[in-house]
Amino acid sequence: MYDALAADHGAVVAYLDGYRGNWNDARAESAFPARLADVDDVGFARRVVADLVASHDVDPRRVVAVGYSNGGQMVHRLLHEVPDLLAGAAIVAATMPAPESFLAPDPAPAAVPVPVLLVHGTQDPIVPYGGGRFPAVSRRVFKVDGTALSAPETARHYARRNGITAEPESVRLGAPSHGTWIERTDHRQDGRPPVRLLTVHGGGHTVPGPGRQPFFIGRTARSPRTADVVAEHLGLGTGTNQE
Repeated sequence: MYDALAADHGAVVAYLDGYRGNWNDARAESAFPARLADVDDVGFARRVVADLVASHDVDPRRVVAVGYSNGGQMVHRLLHEVPDLLAGAAIVAATMPAPESFLAPDPAPAAVPVPVLLVHGTQDPIVPYGGGRFPAVSRRVFKVDGTALSAPETARHYARRNGITAEPESVRLGAPSHGTWIERTDHRQDGRPPVRLLTVHGGGHTVPGPGRQPFFIGRTARSPRTADVVAEHLGLGTGTNQE
């Protein structure tokens, strides 16, 4: 999905693979194999960046992370545990754990303001857009319990971390497509990295774009392509040597 950034703009794109296909994220009630095995995924991310700096001359000040679902939860962890590692983040279908369900680092490092993009469907059956306790399917199939913030609350959380106090502004994007429509909410303030939430009304636990996704996780918005939105919001494609 992101290969065009490498082909057209000289970015370095790395597709990381977690332990048994999952990540040891920051949800306290997670029972993923990576959690049970106590995998050091933060250390893994640091090592990948260091290796790419050495092998591909990547600028360590321009590293961004993109994650979907459990991968998005891992990006939440990186932003809070090693905030100096990232220059930006995009998180799809993964809201922040509520404070009582968040494995916050102790001591917590100082926040590093970076641009953040959030994408979430209002009909997500796995990670509810409105927050609260994870539903039965998440507890039964994915072995994850606990509570989470809503998507708008998650956006406000990162806006506060970035020092944004201005009220957000929302606008509807384009025409309805495949039973979905997009609302963009921007948290912006001069001199502060922006935070953007794309609300996919009618969308499920899916990644907007042309690809087909399993029907049981909900509808998929076909436009815009998530990769294009990520590139635009995080400033990818404006230079070279980005991961």
